[in-house]
Amino acid sequence: MSEELKPIQAEEKPPVEPILDVAPSPHIYDTSLTTRKVMLDVLIALVPLVVWSIFMFRLYAVKQLGISIVACLAFETLFAKMRGRSTPIGDYSAAITGVILGLSLPATTPVFINIIAAGVAIGIGKAVFGGLGFNMFNPAMVGRAFVMLSFARWLGAPAYVDESLGVDALTRATPLSVAKDFMKMVFDGQMGFRDLVEVADQDLFMGYVNGSLGEMSALCILIGGLYLIYRKAAAWQIPLGSIVGLLVSALILNLLNLTPYDMMQHLWSGAFLFGAFFIATDPVSSPLSRKGRFFFGLGYGVLVMILRVFSSYPEGVMFAILIMNAMVPLINRFSVPVPLGGPTQV
Repeated sequence: MSEELKPIQAEEKPPVEPILDVAPSPHIYDTSLTTRKVMLDVLIALVPLVVWSIFMFRLYAVKQLGISIVACLAFETLFAKMRGRSTPIGDYSAAITGVILGLSLPATTPVFINIIAAGVAIGIGKAVFGGLGFNMFNPAMVGRAFVMLSFARWLGAPAYVDESLGVDALTRATPLSVAKDFMKMVFDGQMGFRDLVEVADQDLFMGYVNGSLGEMSALCILIGGLYLIYRKAAAWQIPLGSIVGLLVSALILNLLNLTPYDMMQHLWSGAFLFGAFFIATDPVSSPLSRKGRFFFGLGYGVLVMILRVFSSYPEGVMFAILIMNAMVPLINRFSVPVPLGGPTQV
C-alpha cells in the first residue's frame, strides 16, 4: 500500500513592512526640482547683482567674492571629512553661502574676516546641525553676525568709507548711516527734522550709492528675485510679506518723525530687498505653509524697520532674519493648513 501523500506546507514568510522615506526639508513634490537645480537657479539670479557690485567696486568685489566662495567650499569639504561623509560641494549650497556672505560684507573687509565668517557659516551655521536641510538658521547670516559682533572695528560704519582706495562709491557714507547720524543730531537739537538733504530715489534704485556689495542696486535685486519666483526656487509669499511689513512700518515711523526717509527710500536702501529675495526665502530656514511664509516675511519687514530706527545699527537685515529663523517652529505650529475636506473631527 502506497504511503499517504502529505500536503507540502508553504514556508511562512515574515510580513513585509512598509518603507518610509525620512528626509530633511524642503519636501518638494516635483522630482525635477533637485537641490542642485534650485541652487543653480539662485546662482543665476545673483549674476546681475554680482556684475553690478564688480562694476561699482572693481577688483575689491572680485577679491571679496572669490575669497568667500573658496573659503566656504574648503570648510564644507573639511567638515564633511571630519564627519566621515562625502564632500557635498556638488549641490552648490556652499557656493551659495559663499556668494551671499561675500555680498553681505563691505568691499574693504580684511581677508581674515572673510575666512572666519566662512568657517562659522559652514561649521556653526550648518554642519553642527547635521548639514544641509537640518540647519535652523541661514548659514551666511550666522557667519556675518559672528564677525559683525567680533570685529566691529572693521565692519562698522567707518569700514564703508575709504577715499584712499580710489573707488567713487567708497568716498561717501551709506544712506542708512547718514540717516542714523542725522537723527542723532535731531534728537540732540542740533538740526531740524526736515533739514536732511535726502538721497535721490533713482540713485538708490539703480545702485549709485555706497554699501555692502549685495545692497548696491535694487534693480538688479528685483531682476534676480523675480527670476527666482518664476523658476519656483523662492516662495513669493515671503518677499510680498516683507515688502508690506517694511512699507507700513516705514510710513508710520516717518509720520512720527522717527526716520527722515520715506517708505520708498527705505525700500530701495540697504540690504532689505537682498534679504527678502535671496536670504529669507531659504527653503530650509523658512516656514512650510503659504500663510506661514507670508507672516514670516511680514515679521522680517517690521523687524528691519525697528532695528534701523531704534537700534544702534543703521541696518537691521541680518538680525531680523536670524530672529525670524528662530520663530519658524512657532510659525509652523500656528499656520498648519486645513486638510482637504475640513479639519479632522476628534
